[in-house]
Amino acid sequence: MPDDTEHTSTDGRWEPPALAGSVAVVTGGSRGVGRGVALALGDAGATVYVTGRSTRADGRTEGLPGTVDDTADEVTRRGGRGIAVRCDHHDDAPVAALFARIATEQDGRLDLLVNNAWSGYERSDEARFDAPFWHQPMWRYDAYAASVRAQFTASRHAVELMLPRDAGLLVTISYTDGDTYLGQAAYDMFKAASDRLSRAMAGDLRKTKITSVGLHPGFVRTERVEAAWSALGSGPAAVVHSAEYVGRAIAHLLADPSVREESGQVLACGDLAQRYGFSDVDGRRPPAFRLEGMMSLATRMERLNKVIAAQKRAAES
Repeated sequence: MPDDTEHTSTDGRWEPPALAGSVAVVTGGSRGVGRGVALALGDAGATVYVTGRSTRADGRTEGLPGTVDDTADEVTRRGGRGIAVRCDHHDDAPVAALFARIATEQDGRLDLLVNNAWSGYERSDEARFDAPFWHQPMWRYDAYAASVRAQFTASRHAVELMLPRDAGLLVTISYTDGDTYLGQAAYDMFKAASDRLSRAMAGDLRKTKITSVGLHPGFVRTERVEAAWSALGSGPAAVVHSAEYVGRAIAHLLADPSVREESGQVLACGDLAQRYGFSDVDGRRPPAFRLEGMMSLATRMERLNKVIAAQKRAAES
């Protein structure tokens, strides 16, 4: 097995597992982690339903780059089959329609659901992200609650498709750091809830061969982070990884015939990179991410949001 040090190579070439014939749903796939996951699955030859609210026809949330159409096209270009679906995962009706469509188009087959959609970072310029709980607006709590509910709802529909074949993988993207407080009460609670949901679903699925795991990325260089990159300094650059690093971890999990042994666990991308021997797109192998120092995750997000808001105001003036 590879050692646990950061790996360096001349490039980020990757030998993806063979996933041709596999069918996946990646929620929140227009940008960020969801896009990276979808692209890695495309590299492996999978059919990927890419869902989200940002489309070429209807516009993009927060004006950030990326649409489900862009991601789906790139999945296909890389050798998979990308299918773009506009879907607001806070609304039950289009979610039900999504899985009904998959049942029809794929003869009931679904191998993977990646619960990635998360609206909790939106409207961040309206209230301090790291404010104490008594100064937090209730709409932020509701956005978090709706995001976890979206994970629950998508998983219900996905399992209905997986049960007849008694096979499938549910991956719920989250982040916690053990007993370390993330710096915002509601954020901390709902991120822990996502992990707990993945464990609870594994408990209900224990008599099946369907697997449910939580997955923790590290510090991901998403479009939101990219917008504030110049203000981050050299510290984050040492541990940051691409969104496709997360996708590579999921591709290897899906291809692993022993993945059922992981059901109910919360896994870290850096640990999976070590286990399966893959690297990031730049050839590095960042380790599992842990918060260090006194700065909370919420404060890090607040600093990013301030830079993004300032750039947005400058662009509008």
